[in-house]
Amino acid sequence: MFRRRGQRLFRGMGNPSIPPMLQRANQWMADADYSAAAEAYNQLAKGAQTRFPQRAPFLFMQAGRAAILSGQVQAGVADLRRGLTLLADQGRFQRMQAFGQQVLEELKSRGLNVEADEISDLLNANSPQKLPAESAPAKKPILPTHCPSCGGAVRPDEIEWLDYITAECAYCGSPLREDT
Repeated sequence: MFRRRGQRLFRGMGNPSIPPMLQRANQWMADADYSAAAEAYNQLAKGAQTRFPQRAPFLFMQAGRAAILSGQVQAGVADLRRGLTLLADQGRFQRMQAFGQQVLEELKSRGLNVEADEISDLLNANSPQKLPAESAPAKKPILPTHCPSCGGAVRPDEIEWLDYITAECAYCGSPLREDT
């Protein structure tokens, strides 16, 4: 009996290496408190630029999404641009294109065509002439909808595959595998 209770306590503690602010930001996003989420993601992104530069682009892009959803379109587009530019600066052109296309669709669906054109120009200016082809498995595993470590939304078109069965959370870097 004691063993089960102890296991439940440890399970409820979450991953101690995940910043609590990231968990709160993901929860605010899920709860549609977009203004608080945008501010938190922005702070996390600025901190990640020096400590975890591979995570910063995704945090800036999530800050941009949250800002746009809260009605702060100019601030949101600035964060989106910053995230996409960081991906280009890091030479992650395929990720930049994948995220950029998602951003374009989201902006156009909200009627923000001028902003979509601005992002499209940024993508065109920062893309190499020819991207190398990416090899992928024939059937990708079905991943959880949210990262079990940080609670961030897992979007199949935005994840990076580490191998044929493991993906990486864009926000915290935790490995993601199909639930069995």
